[in-house]
This record gives sequence, structure tokens and C-alpha cells, in this order.
Amino acid sequence: MPGHYHYRRRCFSLKRTSEYAQHWFHERTSSLSRRHQSLKRDTSSTIDISQKNIGHRMAKKNYDLLFKLLLIGDSGVGKTCVLFRFSDDSFNSSFISTIGIDFKIKTIELDGKKIKLQIWDTAGQERFHTITTSYYRGATGIMLVYDVTQARSFENIDKWLRNIDDHASDDVVKMLIGNKCDMEDKRCIARARGEALAREHMIPFLETSAKNNINIEKAFFEMARLVLKKTPSNVSEPTSGGAIGVSQGNRPTNQSSCINCM
Repeated sequence: MPGHYHYRRRCFSLKRTSEYAQHWFHERTSSLSRRHQSLKRDTSSTIDISQKNIGHRMAKKNYDLLFKLLLIGDSGVGKTCVLFRFSDDSFNSSFISTIGIDFKIKTIELDGKKIKLQIWDTAGQERFHTITTSYYRGATGIMLVYDVTQARSFENIDKWLRNIDDHASDDVVKMLIGNKCDMEDKRCIARARGEALAREHMIPFLETSAKNNINIEKAFFEMARLVLKKTPSNVSEPTSGGAIGVSQGNRPTNQSSCINCM
């Protein structure tokens, strides 16, 4: 019976081989299926991320122009309060000196265009009139702020104007702001002095109050309007890598005269 035993053993071997082949085929098929499902998920995720990025890029370009505006002036004149009143419609009566340089962004509509205002607020450096050149680079508008209750802040406006001449572009739009006009009992700088200084330098002038929200919105809209008038129609797209203003046209002969305080 040795031959019969050998035959049974050979059949058993072939059966085991068949079982192994079926098991291998099943495992291989399952592995390929899992890889296929994983690939589908990865592809779907990539598509979703790509769509999100496209949506994000589209959201970033939901404006026509970008203007970089600066608020400069002595420490304590209320530059930060002016900025927060315009950007967030908020006011904090407690004075906290800003550390470093801060900025806010607000988009407005003006003359049928969506304009993104990137408004920078100095802090600390103004005490020594040592604001860096890079701060002025690309600025399209500068608001010089003084406190109507602090004579020294008004007297230092000439120094700030010289600073602008040294570091900013020749055709930057300037505006003089006399802040805290609500504090009439402590006023030491008459409105007429502010108007006279503005006429001397041929720049617009407004008195404002961040506390009572007087002329804050008017000041920024007027600044944006003046910058828009000087912006060429074939304005370039804002580039990435920091606050860049619109491309500038030719230097105008004169800026507008004073704006009367409301």
C-alpha cells in the first residue's frame, strides 16, 4: 500500500497548496482594495485642500485697492484710540502705551471701489522721533496727530513733517489731526492754530475726538479719497510680502486746503 499512501500524501499536498494560493490571493486582493480606498481618500483630501486654498486666495482678493496709512505723532496724543474707534468702533479711557508697531485692516467702499485700508500705529519710537525708514516705505497716506490739550505735541508736528520728508515718498498724502477736541476745558491749542499750520504746509486739517467719535470716520474717508485721486487708473496689484501701497502717479502740485471741523 505504499503507492496508495504516496498518492494520498500527494493529494493532501496539492490541497494545501491550493488553500495557500487562495489565501494569498484573498490577502493580496484585500491589500490592493485597502490601498485603493486610501488613495481615494488622499485624492479627495487633496482636492478639498486645493479647493480651500483656491477659496482662500479668492477671499484675499475681494478688494480693488490697498492703501497703507500711517498714524504718527507724539506719545499719548491718542493715535491708538483713533485707530480703534475707526476699526472697531470702541474706546478705552485707560491709557496703555502700545508696545512695538501695531496695525488694523478695514475695508471701505468709496466711489464704487472696494478699498482695503491697512492702518499702522506707531508705539514707543515716537518718544524719540526714531521711527525706522521701513515703517514709511510704501505708505500712501500719513495722518499727523497732536493733542489739543498738549502744546508740546503741536509744536513737534514740524519735526514729524521733516521726518516724513526724509523717509516717505514725495507724493505721500498728509493730513493734520487735532485730537481730543471734546476736552474744551483743557484745550491749549486753538483750532485756528491748527488750521494755520495746515495752510502753511498745504495739507488738510480736522479736529477729532476718539472718545465722542467726532470726525473719526470722516478723517479716514477723506484720506482715502485723496489717495484715490492720486492713484493712476492702471494701478498694479498689491504684491505679497508686507504692507504695500498702490503704485503712485505723478506728484501733484498742491494738496487740498483745510477741512473745517464739524
